[in-house]
Amino acid sequence: MDEKNDKQEVQISSQSDPSLNVHSPYYLHLGENPAIALVSPVLDSSNYNSCSRLMITALSAKNKSEFVDGTIRRPTPDHSLYSTWKRCNNMVVSWLVHSISPPIRQSVLWMDDARDIWKDLKSRYSQGDLLRISDLQQQMASIRQGGRFVSEYFTKLRVIWDEVES
Repeated sequence: MDEKNDKQEVQISSQSDPSLNVHSPYYLHLGENPAIALVSPVLDSSNYNSCSRLMITALSAKNKSEFVDGTIRRPTPDHSLYSTWKRCNNMVVSWLVHSISPPIRQSVLWMDDARDIWKDLKSRYSQGDLLRISDLQQQMASIRQGGRFVSEYFTKLRVIWDEVES
């Protein structure tokens, strides 16, 4: 009977504390490490498009993309979820900072909100995507099958096309 009571207690606790619910964005797995980079290579001034996509994918896999996309907003300091939000936000901030090249890292190091870092990076580096798209369109126009197998040619073309589309 004690096992049943323990399970009920855990279930009640996870309902009242979202940080205990594995399906909640506020849940942090014991194995989460704030010192890891989400992507490799890290974000620099020339790879925003691919890096941001990979970062969102990694954050989504960790159920934390809502901290950068604006879905989860900073609660007021007196809100019951504030300390839980702050802990998760700090983990996401750490992941983002470790996923950025050192020169760019310095410009966001003192930002406290993952959403603010994300918006700042987007405003600065997504503008360069227009030039990148132009380069990719030129690559697509000039690519030739040559001696490649059709599947190799198609794969090369598809990689460029997918990057333009995103």
